[in-house]
Amino acid sequence: MQATIVSQKFQVVIPRKIRELFAVKPGQKVIFLPYKHSIRLVIIPSLEEARGMLKGMDTNIEREEVRL
Repeated sequence: MQATIVSQKFQVVIPRKIRELFAVKPGQKVIFLPYKHSIRLVIIPSLEEARGMLKGMDTNIEREEVRL
């Protein structure tokens, strides 16, 4: 587990081991997700990296009928 400190400007530094493990690059976008009593940091992939992520996903969705 890696720890870091929140600065007076509410900034944090991602520890080197974590950056290397997840190949985080400068300028890369991340999102903070609240989850129960914690915060999850999720790396947003670039469009090139995201291409094909959902390949093979079942897109057949049963929908409820709308009656007018």
